[in-house]
Amino acid sequence: MKIAILSTNSSLYSTKRLKEAAQKREHSIRILNPNKFSLFLEESIPDVHYQQKPLEHFDAVIPRIGASITFFGTAVVRQFEQMGVYCLNTSLGILTARDKLRSIQLLARHHIGIPETTFVKERGDVLSAIKDIGGAPVIIKLLEGTQGIGVILAETNKIAEAIVETLHSTKQNVLIQKFVSESKGKDIRAFVIGGKVVAAMRRTAQGDEFRSNVHRGGKVEALELSEQYEKTAIQATQIMGLSVAGVDMLEGKNGPIVLEVNSSPGLEGIERATGIDIAGAIIDYIEEQSTFPEVDLRQRLTMSKGYGIAEIRILKNSQLKGLTIKESGFREKDIIVLSMKKKKSTISNPRSDRIIETDDVLLCFGKLETMQSIIKDNRLKARRKRRKSKNEEA
Repeated sequence: MKIAILSTNSSLYSTKRLKEAAQKREHSIRILNPNKFSLFLEESIPDVHYQQKPLEHFDAVIPRIGASITFFGTAVVRQFEQMGVYCLNTSLGILTARDKLRSIQLLARHHIGIPETTFVKERGDVLSAIKDIGGAPVIIKLLEGTQGIGVILAETNKIAEAIVETLHSTKQNVLIQKFVSESKGKDIRAFVIGGKVVAAMRRTAQGDEFRSNVHRGGKVEALELSEQYEKTAIQATQIMGLSVAGVDMLEGKNGPIVLEVNSSPGLEGIERATGIDIAGAIIDYIEEQSTFPEVDLRQRLTMSKGYGIAEIRILKNSQLKGLTIKESGFREKDIIVLSMKKKKSTISNPRSDRIIETDDVLLCFGKLETMQSIIKDNRLKARRKRRKSKNEEA
């Protein structure tokens, strides 16, 4: 295979290890600086040049896109995607994980534990927002920060308010998060590859430092994750749309609290802490997956006029509750159920005898008008049943 690593620095530990692992498996490998690409767009003929010269074909691309080059770096990844080249992490996945606000919104929507978080723009809303999440101490986090940079612990409400107002005055966007005191100075990094946790470590801050990042001197030790933490790391990675990620979690009173999902996680700390050949595991995964470049499902399926993808959430009093997929009549209405998301799992291509239950989310492809009608009818009948139940109780 011919593999390209997109990295601005060929001497970085992670870049060198990936190159070594690929060469050990007799693959041709080349390190390319994303900033030196030129992208060419023409109908049906996307192309790339590198250092002003046409680039040879690659079977796979490993993006190591730093925060400082997110916009152009992901554009390069997207161009390779348009050319049908397999990319280890997609451009959309990288962008989603890199956006701290969007990523935490998505995690919250899918019932993943997160720190209580607030995001405000107006100066007059800052103090009220801090109090809404329980007051100081709070963590103030720049949306563009990385490796612990731009993360500040504020001990009092007034100090927190002053810091946020100062950052706002410099046109910075910040998140304000509840400080998880029981996990002060400690966190867990789980390394996920292809839907599996291949390694995990606990990072512990040194001295008075509350940030446990390896780049800030944090001490690391290998860790065997519990099933709950392992499952959370895998789900968080999948929600971001990533194949490979480093998931940072706090040990909260009620279980894992996800801080961040990193699309370009460093290999040095976790390889040295665990002794696991993670670079090799990444190359092995690429070997398995390189024949399946990313397909934008919505883009492909919505090309047929009047057809598309929709989610149907099963409400408590839904008329669909208790029926099998076959009994629901979806297929007769020209609707296919692509997946069924339940509380603890997602079932892809579910069998026709699967029973639909409350809070299930059905990802469907079919006629948009019909699915819209089902969703509206589902909500209307659920409301009617609730009203009837209340009247009977009265």
